[in-house]
Amino acid sequence: MNEFFSKKYTKVGIVAFLYILVVIWIGNYWLLLGLGVIYDLYISQKVNWTFWKKRHGKNNAFVEWLDALIFAVIAVSLINIFFFQNYRIPTPSMEKSLLVGDHLFVSKLAYGPRMPNTPIAFPFTQHTMPLTNGKSWSNLILWPYKRLAGAGKVKNNDPIVFNFPAGDTVCVEEQTNSYYQIVRSTAREMKMNDIYTHSEVKPDSYYNQKARKDVWSRYTVIYRPVDRRDNYVKRCIGIPGDSVTIKAGILYVNGKIVPDNSTQQTTYVVATNGTTINPKAFERLGINKSDQSMISGSAYLLPLTKPNAEAISKFSNITDVSTIMAKKEAFAPHIFPYNPVYGWNEDNYGPIWIPVKGATVKLDTANLCLYERIIDVYEANDLRVDGSTIYINNAPATSYTFKMNYYWMMGDNRHNSADSRYWGFVPEDHVVGTPKFIWLSLDKEAKGLKSIRWSRMFMKAR
Repeated sequence: MNEFFSKKYTKVGIVAFLYILVVIWIGNYWLLLGLGVIYDLYISQKVNWTFWKKRHGKNNAFVEWLDALIFAVIAVSLINIFFFQNYRIPTPSMEKSLLVGDHLFVSKLAYGPRMPNTPIAFPFTQHTMPLTNGKSWSNLILWPYKRLAGAGKVKNNDPIVFNFPAGDTVCVEEQTNSYYQIVRSTAREMKMNDIYTHSEVKPDSYYNQKARKDVWSRYTVIYRPVDRRDNYVKRCIGIPGDSVTIKAGILYVNGKIVPDNSTQQTTYVVATNGTTINPKAFERLGINKSDQSMISGSAYLLPLTKPNAEAISKFSNITDVSTIMAKKEAFAPHIFPYNPVYGWNEDNYGPIWIPVKGATVKLDTANLCLYERIIDVYEANDLRVDGSTIYINNAPATSYTFKMNYYWMMGDNRHNSADSRYWGFVPEDHVVGTPKFIWLSLDKEAKGLKSIRWSRMFMKAR
């Protein structure tokens, strides 16, 4: 009898000790009430906490399977929240560092796991229910942002998985483009139509407002909380306090050139003598069929790493290999902050300063476009502009102090990556974790066992 009690109390002591450590980590001491549940589970056994099965006696096969399923769902859900999660690369924005079809082991402990904003949700879904396509979470309980202690901080050049910042508002019928991008492009089309038809050209605010009404009439528009926005993976180029600049495709951080990764790609025009490039040559260089685009009978448009560009330039039928580069001050209206005053494009950008928690910036109508989404959306203030006066929470403002840290993310596939150049800063509460290694890699252009990229299995994510 003494041996029986000794084992029971030893077991409950170990479980209670581990539970207390978790409560201290989470920092919510109301959870200590759970010690009563642990005591009852192991010692008093007054309540059948697993009510779906009999505490004593044999259960049928269905109940046993149900019990195993419930345990697995709870265990995996807790692991996904606090420790690690699987993430599959869906787009080529990080090629050739991370390939389409790579399945990543993403560590939540690297920077500290976030408590979920929406704890009530269907297991293992990001935002959409399978089959029904309805939303997979409930707004019944909404928790504020809280990040637990982690193993370190985000550093320059880290690959990062994060929630898409511009994914708060979504057009259900066209989720490949952000709602804001759709509104901006619609407004531009409306303005250009007035110009072409020699109609009166109105202020941009008029077209923006008209475009929003048009988009809301044509699409089903929904809102998603931070933790229910799409997951993206990019490389962290700038951390809080950094200044990022791009000149003719060359990246600078704090005035210093950032060396290219060996796997970094940009877009090249490859001219031939009129003959085509052997498909086997593309295969040897790891250039996917989906990346091979002919722009004429004698030229290709290809995303290439520098080693691949050098290798192709030595082919006997190649006459020229040159990068595509946007001209300096050639304003790209789809590039953040979407203001022609800055005149920025994908290859000539900045300098732009990355906000730091606690830092204060001066505000005016000229630079507000850089920070208005931070002030209004990410940090939940009431922002409006009346003439040349900026109002924050109904008070005139000439400066603003940031409540969070922010990051600047870019894809390694420089000309095929929707990143911070297109939608701006990434708030710290959107950071999910960092990929540690590739546990599976599948090539969608191959079949059967050939689709498995064995050489990438358990390769470290870089």
